[in-house]
Amino acid sequence: MTRFPNGMGHVADKLHSMGLMFGMYSSAGLYTCAKYAASLGREVQDANTFAFWGVDYLKYDNCYNEGQSGTSLITYNRYNAMSKALNQTGRPILYSMCNWGEDKPWNWAQTMSNSWRMSGDIYDSFDRPDARCPCTGDDGYDCQLPGFHCSVMNILNKMAAIQSKSQSGAVNDMDGLEIGNGGMSDDEYKLHFSMWAFNVSPLIIGTDVTKMTPQTYSIYSNPAVIALNQDPAVSAGIRVWRYFVPDIDEYGQGEISLWTRALANGDIAVALVNAGNNSRMVNASLGDIFFDSGALRSPQAMETWDIYDLWANRMDDDTAASILSGGVTINGTVTNSMNSTSRYNATTTSYAEGLAMNNTALYGSMIGSIAPMGILNSMVPRHGVGLFRLRKQSSETMKKRDEL
Repeated sequence: MTRFPNGMGHVADKLHSMGLMFGMYSSAGLYTCAKYAASLGREVQDANTFAFWGVDYLKYDNCYNEGQSGTSLITYNRYNAMSKALNQTGRPILYSMCNWGEDKPWNWAQTMSNSWRMSGDIYDSFDRPDARCPCTGDDGYDCQLPGFHCSVMNILNKMAAIQSKSQSGAVNDMDGLEIGNGGMSDDEYKLHFSMWAFNVSPLIIGTDVTKMTPQTYSIYSNPAVIALNQDPAVSAGIRVWRYFVPDIDEYGQGEISLWTRALANGDIAVALVNAGNNSRMVNASLGDIFFDSGALRSPQAMETWDIYDLWANRMDDDTAASILSGGVTINGTVTNSMNSTSRYNATTTSYAEGLAMNNTALYGSMIGSIAPMGILNSMVPRHGVGLFRLRKQSSETMKKRDEL
């Protein structure tokens, strides 16, 4: 009561009055990771308390689990106890399992949680290997010690084999976003945000929002990238290919990869990842992009596709600074005019609605086209990403171009 003298219900009311949701933390163990009392064996009591307080989101950790792990069924039962208790309260509470990928939750968590952590804890590093995160993307699919201090690239590469397990209302959680904490470059943070959105991971801000810089804000608020995360298809990306490159960084790391993803309206998302130590031209043929549909023999490879760059309309620093200082609102109705291609108010119009209406803020900027059987080329910075949405040209568009 000293920390919250007016009670947790007052905290919830205050947050809700600000248009925010109220998140709570506990663990499926005797104690939380910080050694406070947790919820193992007290699931019904704690779930009722959370509901009474007005909680909207529960992150449910894995510390001090009394040895109740080691098989999928043991871990399922331990986490399902809280799932049932939350459902019985009658209050909608998003249930975020955090068992670090132990016992392969992507195979069984869909029926009782909204998300599940698929790896050990992230830290603010692009690709530095750390002994405390012993499993890599090549051997981490049944990791006996998920650990912590896992880099962005470590977690991203772990997603490649389990991407199909995400579905509507139940997704792989790649852990919180480190953007703004100072350990990575701007290009590295853009890649981090892009690939978490690409793979429909929950986008949870992991920095102090009261100290956010304009550069950080303009990454977190890019509507064209968030639209991938919120696409009604709710399908994670496919890593089509991955190659190691000779220009390795100070940690001995260097690779490039192509990721693709089919979107609900027929568009295709493409990510060209350059984790090499130098900027480089990265290219992908339509055969690569539509590999699962028959590669160059696929009908899609015979079409012309317009290319939309999803980072081209990134908010400028002056506008971001004005928003952070309170000088302009999300809709641009206070002092400064806003570029409608860089801002989107999802409070008034959902991303699904905006995508259906072809809202320009959600599609980036058109930068060219790929001819049938053609190649997508992009100069991608060191430790950066080229992020695109491909849209098939309509027959009317083709007709007008032919007439010109």
